[in-house]
Amino acid sequence: MSILTARGTDSPLPPQLIQREVPPRAAWALQQAGVSPLLAQLFAARGVRSAEELDDGLAQLLPPDGLKGIDAAARLLADAITQREHICVVADYDCDGATACALSLRGLALLGADPATLHYVVPDRAVHGYGLTPTIVDLAMALRPQLLMTVDNGIASLEGVRHAKALGLKVLVTDHHLPAVQDGQPQTPDANAVLNPNQPGCGFQSKNLAGVGVAFYLLLALRSELRQRGRFDERTQPRLDGLLDLVALGTVADVVRLDANNRRLVAQGLRRMRAGRMQPGIAALFTAAGRKADQASASDLGFALGPRINAAGRLSDMTVGIECLISDDPEQALSLARQLDEINRARRDIEAGMREQAESRLPALMPDGEIPAALVIHDDDFHEGVVGILASRLKDQLHRPTFVFATGADGQLKGSGRSIAGFHLRDALDLVSKRHPELLRKFGGHAMAAGCTLAPGSVPAFTAALQTVAQEWLDPSALTRTLRTDGPLPTEAFKPEVVRELDAQVWGQAFEAPLFCDEVEIVSQRIVGERHLKLRVRFGGLLRDAIWFGRTDPVPERGLMAYRLQLDEFQGQQRVQMLVETLL
Repeated sequence: MSILTARGTDSPLPPQLIQREVPPRAAWALQQAGVSPLLAQLFAARGVRSAEELDDGLAQLLPPDGLKGIDAAARLLADAITQREHICVVADYDCDGATACALSLRGLALLGADPATLHYVVPDRAVHGYGLTPTIVDLAMALRPQLLMTVDNGIASLEGVRHAKALGLKVLVTDHHLPAVQDGQPQTPDANAVLNPNQPGCGFQSKNLAGVGVAFYLLLALRSELRQRGRFDERTQPRLDGLLDLVALGTVADVVRLDANNRRLVAQGLRRMRAGRMQPGIAALFTAAGRKADQASASDLGFALGPRINAAGRLSDMTVGIECLISDDPEQALSLARQLDEINRARRDIEAGMREQAESRLPALMPDGEIPAALVIHDDDFHEGVVGILASRLKDQLHRPTFVFATGADGQLKGSGRSIAGFHLRDALDLVSKRHPELLRKFGGHAMAAGCTLAPGSVPAFTAALQTVAQEWLDPSALTRTLRTDGPLPTEAFKPEVVRELDAQVWGQAFEAPLFCDEVEIVSQRIVGERHLKLRVRFGGLLRDAIWFGRTDPVPERGLMAYRLQLDEFQGQQRVQMLVETLL
């Protein structure tokens, strides 16, 4: 497919629209249980078979005892609290890691740890790299801890755990990533306890917990352990549900699959946000982002709050994000949230410049007009903290596995990749490493996102190796961008109360928000805000407002429109607006 004919100047590769199938028995059963006809259709199309799966009560959460290693982890923390040992939480520099760190510090204090014994360290992306490295262990030693507790990292930190134990430290690893692989076998670090639903031998029914979800489950088990030791009883035990706003934010921001268990965690957190029961830092992030906490939705967490926390780890120091989330002073939290907002604005500017540079080089990367099976771009001017976002944007635009590399402070090439369905990115890196043992300095990740480090000058060899794997693994159907839609929207559903009902649900990764599809006539179109296309469309005999964000190319007079619904508020009036995803 020619890139010059596949897209306009600012349009992604056109998708193939596929309407979701709705199992009639499941939709009928949901309606009989009291679910509205539209929601019953949407839920059934996403695999929900009974109303029980929609019960988001805390009693429906999977029990903690299903997690391998959780008893040992709880005992380790209970002993540390009882003996007033100093605990240092080793965080990660993304939103999941920051929320997991804040949740752990708050939760341990709630359960009786002396705040003076609680500390944290977080790596600087450009200086320390990812995970519990020996350098981070040495940094933590300045705080004189007896126990290191990782959150959202550590499962692949074999060397770092060995270094910590050699220094006499106890190590508790809590993570959700895949373990390191050596000689074809997953390797678990030699920590005092390891808690990870994806470690070998763990039978926990949900493998999709985010790092913050794993940390929350550990707090539940720790409370049970302390209750058995007589620290409190069921009546006097501390409540941990007040931390679910942090769980919801980290879970959505990390784009993990929203299976039934994760949807319950997110729903409970959103419920508390809407009721005003949240950490001061999260309330401050809503204010800084210009969003309304009393109308909190998963999209607010994924597209407004999460990016502001992530920006600190990308461009600055994640300490700013963590301090915002652990602050109990609303004014201090708001000041920190505004700092995060400023950092995020800078991130957007850097990303825009990098994207322009990358797109200007695309024709040279595909001189025959054909999009390669995998895309790799490197530029010395790229910012290491933003390469993952740029990889995601290019992957969405061209529907190809994409790696973007920047030159790190140590001269090594630091790459971040994003993938498409059917191409397991970490497994692809593993195969590249086997075929070219000297090429990858290190790598890790999971199916849809991964990272690696190369020596200077290695990009051409890496490009050839990755494209070879992609050509072997991806057939033409996988290289065709598809959008799954929910078909036409009934005319009677086009009203504010329906949009509010949809917004109240938990949508996200693997439980996508509704995307409707209708034949429309374009009555008028104009550019607004210099970057967006404002449309007036006719379908079903009525005129509707629509907007296509990030699109400036004109569209044809008629077409098949895939769109989402949004409430547009103007002068106190709420109107339903269509958010255009594509027009064919």
